[in-house]
Amino acid sequence: MIKYNFLLIYRSFKRNKGSFFINLIGLSSGLACALLIFLWVNNELSVDRFFKKDQQLYQVLTTHPNEDGIDTWRQGPIPLAPALVEEMPEVEIITNSSPILNDFTLSYGNEHFNTSGHFVDKNYFSVFPFPFIQGNPDQAMVAKNSAVISESMALKLFHTTENVLGKSISWENQGKKEDAVVSGVIKDTPANSSVQFDFAASFEVFKDIVGHYATWGNNQANSYLILKNGTNVAKFEGKIVDFIQTKDKNSNVTLLLQKYSDQYLYNRYENGVQAGGRIYYVRLFSIIAIFILIIACINFMNLTTAKSTGRIREVGIKKAIGAPRRVLVLQLLFESVTMTVLSFIVAIGLVLLILPQFNLFTGKHLSLIFDQRLIIAVTSILLFTGLAAGSYPAFYISGFSPAIVLKRKLGKSLSELFVRNGLVVFQFVLSVLLIVSVVVIYKQTRLIQTRDLGFNRNNVIQFKLDGELAKNPETFLSEVKKMPAVKNASSMWGSIIGETGVTQGSFDWEGKDPNAVVAFSNLGVNYELLELLGIKIKEGRTFSLDFSEETSKIIINEAGIAAMGLKDPVGKTFKLWGTNYEIIGVAKNFNYRTLHEKVKPFFFRFQPTESDKILVKAAPGKEKEVISEIALAYKAVNPGYVFDYHFLDDEYQKQYETEQRITVLSRYFAGLAILISCLGLLGLSAFAAEQRLKEIGIRKVNGARISEVMTMLNRDFVKWVAIAFAIATPIAYYAMHEWLKSFAYKTDLNWWIFALAGFLALGIALLTVSWQSWKAATTNPVEALRYE
Repeated sequence: MIKYNFLLIYRSFKRNKGSFFINLIGLSSGLACALLIFLWVNNELSVDRFFKKDQQLYQVLTTHPNEDGIDTWRQGPIPLAPALVEEMPEVEIITNSSPILNDFTLSYGNEHFNTSGHFVDKNYFSVFPFPFIQGNPDQAMVAKNSAVISESMALKLFHTTENVLGKSISWENQGKKEDAVVSGVIKDTPANSSVQFDFAASFEVFKDIVGHYATWGNNQANSYLILKNGTNVAKFEGKIVDFIQTKDKNSNVTLLLQKYSDQYLYNRYENGVQAGGRIYYVRLFSIIAIFILIIACINFMNLTTAKSTGRIREVGIKKAIGAPRRVLVLQLLFESVTMTVLSFIVAIGLVLLILPQFNLFTGKHLSLIFDQRLIIAVTSILLFTGLAAGSYPAFYISGFSPAIVLKRKLGKSLSELFVRNGLVVFQFVLSVLLIVSVVVIYKQTRLIQTRDLGFNRNNVIQFKLDGELAKNPETFLSEVKKMPAVKNASSMWGSIIGETGVTQGSFDWEGKDPNAVVAFSNLGVNYELLELLGIKIKEGRTFSLDFSEETSKIIINEAGIAAMGLKDPVGKTFKLWGTNYEIIGVAKNFNYRTLHEKVKPFFFRFQPTESDKILVKAAPGKEKEVISEIALAYKAVNPGYVFDYHFLDDEYQKQYETEQRITVLSRYFAGLAILISCLGLLGLSAFAAEQRLKEIGIRKVNGARISEVMTMLNRDFVKWVAIAFAIATPIAYYAMHEWLKSFAYKTDLNWWIFALAGFLALGIALLTVSWQSWKAATTNPVEALRYE
């Protein structure tokens, strides 16, 4: 029986080669796209979900009321972790760590390596049980001079992972240099871990660095805890919400919990409430995969029902000799599933071909390994696609009466036309949605890349101060400034891009409202740093060699002055952490964070002795020359150290890697969806022209011009696209409006975006069907009138 069914399928495919290849290309492309997106989505959903106690592992977040609402920070006070584990019986174990820092330098002998790392306390590897190759996780961070390194770093430093415990290394970070003893070697952190590091030092050293700022009023530590089994998380969260305020009566900071494995996908908070994050893109691409599969299935349905005349006669004969409808439905569904399996085999080849480039786009290391999860997913996709694509044709074809079929009294079914046209409309609704999405995402990405941030990030080279260079940076800066292609050079502590130091409280100024709550980001700078970055001064002056004692001066941005409610601020006193600073200037607002956020209060302090990096402004087009000269000077000062530099613009673009990748991927997926839709239109237009071939011949004999015949054949398709555009426009507007809400600075949803999408969809449809219309319109009338 199965052999007989395969024979029938073979004959059917052979008889309808055109529709067979259209269906094969459409379904295989759709399945390849769905499979690629599944691999990406599966990887995204697996991030940080590999720890044994995932369901009990949480991060403690802090919320900070400010002038605009409520900020949510991942850092909290250093004393928080020990106090929680002591006073809250629900806590099984808790750990403190610093944020991941990317500017550690590890040294062993004369070899120096730049790497990422952080400071962790003695409980860290109990809360996060990364596998140890050497060492005891429970004892690895007990000693203050302990250091845990990754397998890769052990190979770099010692060229082996064996017998490295007890070896002495040294590390540098932000101008501080310490000796340490290797107390453990861990396997490299998994690719699906959001925490990537090669080095961990003792948190006790971090507390020494922070010094007197390690109080309840400052936030420098990430705190993670494991709750005991059976703990009611909601009740526990309610219990600790005001915990900090019981320790610091002047604090308005509250606590909340987030499951550790959720922090990667749900990384956005608005006014203290979780508001999505990367999960938006996971959902978006899941929907796109479903859309593309549906479009491919619609093509299959339409072409199968359109070409069903021959099959209906076959089915009529079978029903006349007693074949039950159930058997006929199963046969037709079997044919559909077989077509899907054939398409899937082609799709596998496409995925293997595309996957290396797809990995480049997504920044991942995806591979096509048929494990249990993938097999279940593939089986589900194949069954869904096969049954969805074949269900309507199967029930439609098997439903005809044998008497009507054998008497050849088949007419055009109104319901058939309605369903077929409705499916085409649905296809183009999805196509218009995707076109609008691509244009809006592209416009927003262009806004990100071209917006005036209030400072100039172009041609700025940045590298850290370490080794001998950290001891006397001023001499090196003087040498760099003399280089012909260097326009300016300076140093700073902190980062002008992305995360900066943030402080809240311990402020005072003339006329301060006792209820005012202001959080300031800040940067420690050297002379000419603001000039190098092109940050404009609205009032007052910048830090200058023409004045003495600049360490007691401060520059605040417009947003900070507005939040303070100060008028004529220059010359007034700003009290910070118990020290009085004179406000000497008001900087114009600049975007130091992503464009997802509005400009917030910011101040600059003069701290040249605490600088941890150098910035060099190169003349346009002279970047390579400047890098070569600086590298030579750097190696002369720091022999054995790697000159690891970055362009400030690259650092800025990294903040938007997700958006940039989404732009590229959405463009490809939208193009694929439109291509599949066009394949369906190509088949349908060929069928429509074939059905009206005799009518075309009669019209031509009666004097109809080719243009008139083409207009007649194209009219219906134009009507379907117009209906699709009318349906898709409000949906697309709503979807893009919701997406843009995540940006503080957003592009406009101009009317022309939707008009462009409509014209593109119409133009693509017309180009697709006009070929078949032209072929039909230029057919010899004699051949047309002979057509049966």
